[in-house]
Amino acid sequence: MRRGEVDRNKLSPMMKHYVELKDKYEDTIILYRLGDFYEMFFEDAEVVAHALELTLTGKSAGLDEKVPMCGVPFHAADIYIDKLIKKGFKVAICEQLEDPKFAKGIVKRDVIEVISSGTIISTNSLNEKENNYIGCLYDFSYGFVLTYSDITTGEIYSEILENNTDDIVYKLLSLEIKEVITNSSIDKNLLAKIKSQKIPVTISDNVLENDYNNIYQDLSDNRVILSIKMLLYYLSVTQKRNLSHFQKVMIKKKESFLTMDIHTKRNLELTECLRTKERNYSLLWLLDNTKTAMGSRKLKNFIENPLLDVNKINKRYDVVAKLLEEFIISDELRSDLYEVYDLERLCGRISFGSATAKDLLQLKLSLKVLPKIKEKLEKINFYDRIETLDDLYILLEKAIYEEPPNSLKEGFLIKEGYSKELDELKELRRGGKDFISMFESQERQRTGIKGLKVGFNKVFGYYIEVSKSYLPLITEEMGYIRKQTLANCERFITPLLKEKEDLVLSAEDKIINLEYNLFIEIRDKCKNYISKLQEVSKTISEIDVLSSFALVSEKYNYVRPRLSSANEIKIISSRHPVVEKVLTTTEYVPNDIIMDEKTDILLITGPNMAGKSTYMRQLGIIAIMAQIGCFVPAKEATLPVFDKIFTRIGASDDLVSGESTFMIEMMESSRAIKNATKNSLILFDELGRGTATFDGMSLAEAILEYIAKKIKCKTLFSTHYHELTDMEKTLSNLQNKHVSAIEENGNIIFLHKVKDGSVDKSYGINVAKLAGLPDEVIKRATSILKVYESKEKQKDLVIQTTLPLDFEEKTSEIEEEIKALDILNITPIEAITILSKLKEKIK
Repeated sequence: MRRGEVDRNKLSPMMKHYVELKDKYEDTIILYRLGDFYEMFFEDAEVVAHALELTLTGKSAGLDEKVPMCGVPFHAADIYIDKLIKKGFKVAICEQLEDPKFAKGIVKRDVIEVISSGTIISTNSLNEKENNYIGCLYDFSYGFVLTYSDITTGEIYSEILENNTDDIVYKLLSLEIKEVITNSSIDKNLLAKIKSQKIPVTISDNVLENDYNNIYQDLSDNRVILSIKMLLYYLSVTQKRNLSHFQKVMIKKKESFLTMDIHTKRNLELTECLRTKERNYSLLWLLDNTKTAMGSRKLKNFIENPLLDVNKINKRYDVVAKLLEEFIISDELRSDLYEVYDLERLCGRISFGSATAKDLLQLKLSLKVLPKIKEKLEKINFYDRIETLDDLYILLEKAIYEEPPNSLKEGFLIKEGYSKELDELKELRRGGKDFISMFESQERQRTGIKGLKVGFNKVFGYYIEVSKSYLPLITEEMGYIRKQTLANCERFITPLLKEKEDLVLSAEDKIINLEYNLFIEIRDKCKNYISKLQEVSKTISEIDVLSSFALVSEKYNYVRPRLSSANEIKIISSRHPVVEKVLTTTEYVPNDIIMDEKTDILLITGPNMAGKSTYMRQLGIIAIMAQIGCFVPAKEATLPVFDKIFTRIGASDDLVSGESTFMIEMMESSRAIKNATKNSLILFDELGRGTATFDGMSLAEAILEYIAKKIKCKTLFSTHYHELTDMEKTLSNLQNKHVSAIEENGNIIFLHKVKDGSVDKSYGINVAKLAGLPDEVIKRATSILKVYESKEKQKDLVIQTTLPLDFEEKTSEIEEEIKALDILNITPIEAITILSKLKEKIK
């Protein structure tokens, strides 16, 4: 049965309200509160019953037949909601807005929140070590603005992106954005690609005016403001979220952070292992010795956004060095940090009005340790200061019980001494309970019934229980009124007992209601401190990360890098930090990475499994570690500050376009050589192997020549095309390197040592033998190889490496001016002025 097929005039009042509500939330599953259950009806019931494997039943709704229905218990709803969100559904929670006992007619109900994959606030559903971003992608035809936020922490970021479909999708994947809102003019091809990545998309052109304008009031770019307003509308109006904890938007500028695409992030295994897609064995896994959830999230943010500002990087180095020097203070600081709860998300829950007494208790315990942390930060000259918020701590210490219940409607929230009215009610309740306790002993004496007990349940209230063996002792004069007969006893009440019961229960209800109201009042007071708590959170998370850097640096013998303005790399005895930690049976072999100002390219040859890829990756990882403020795995390290890192290592997945591996390889190579500058780092591993040998060799040589002649950035390029090593003779800024190996009696021993010069043998058959291929296959391959080598000598094939490097493109002055234009950051008036000047130059 479909909702649109029924005669609404025949529906019961409750069901009529439901269908009217559902009309407003067509694309959302409504959980409709009825007593102790959340119910779903019509199509929602059928969809959810199938998705969650629930029993589909029916409900009388005034029609001739029952409407489809399924339900979940109220107390266990979070489990089912979480499952629905993971399956891509949105869920609207429709609650009872009044107590059914006092309602006239049907109980008032309305949607109080809408939950989707980007707007989850439940701590059970979130990974405390990662942000949960929701993004707004605004298409303004010649470019995009991406605004994204973690609503649980109040962080909000915005950046302008170029009009490149694949790059946009890669950006969303790199940020791990869980949900996207976009305007109706979005490019349909881009929309299809986003949806193909199973990212939920909502199309809307609505913007939020006037509310929360403190978030963007300092901005002047209307495109960015429009994107922020669209996101705020979706969160505030559609999802019914309170955003008072949102911080000022941070505009992400390319000139502030090292640029890496998702392929670089994955190839270098910065936040997840390439093979398992898990956190283990990534750089993040290695460096994460943080003590707080905030620190863990901050570390991930650091790794994904290395700095370009040398002064800021050196500030972080100074703190790490001071923590290593003051190791006793450092240990004490880490112990203090361990006592700090997730202040960022506590602020979010306070703002949403979902914070429990246990949340406020966590806040109090975090505030308690702030003075000790502040004292230690002053001793190590940390560049940010902490406000200890003593008045908030005193309020929570005075008000909140140390062991409060999970619910806010059970009492035991507020300490004695906080409210005079509450204390009087508790004294009244205590007097009633004391009377009932004495009443039991008095009745035993009066009746002579030793087994007499006074009990309580929610159905009958207080009662006198007498076992059947004592029933003959009860007389009419005792005034007992029979209330219930059980198998082995009977229960009675007396007028005096009921009088005291009314007194106790009346006081109990008043206490629960008063405690609830007092708690809400205290929670609202906490809202006034949110901005200060967020500042404290930033300081705590950053010192937590730097403390983790110090611990790792001391544990694994890392050194402070020197950042040089000269275009040179000098890393003595460098190691791959993750591989070094994972190795248990053998000792890691360190290698030098030295590239002076005159050397731009290292061309690396050597057999498979010898360590070429590891050598390349460790340079990329060391560069990133240096630019996030961490010491690096080496004996000595001098590095430039890289503006971009590009990698092509291994057969990475085609994430978006469905192209062949070789096509993706060429696309990534194209992206690198088009966007790299002199200050970039390129890591290309065996480029060109995905096509025919001579095609691949030709492409590899041409790309090397282009980098050497045009870009002149630091590049590591590994290859099995040994003919390419002749390029050292014609390119002065290219050096040959090889990873050494020894062959003994047909067996190969990898030395993992990078040395000068090249090798002319791949040892492929030796590696195959190590891999366990049958001897018969190995012998046959060896004999075939001899035939090929003989033919090669007869042909005397020589690759022409002395061709002129014809990369001197003839470009006009006007063409260069046009290339230099940043169209995303000029106003229409500036564009007209520039166009007019160019037209004059052509004349």
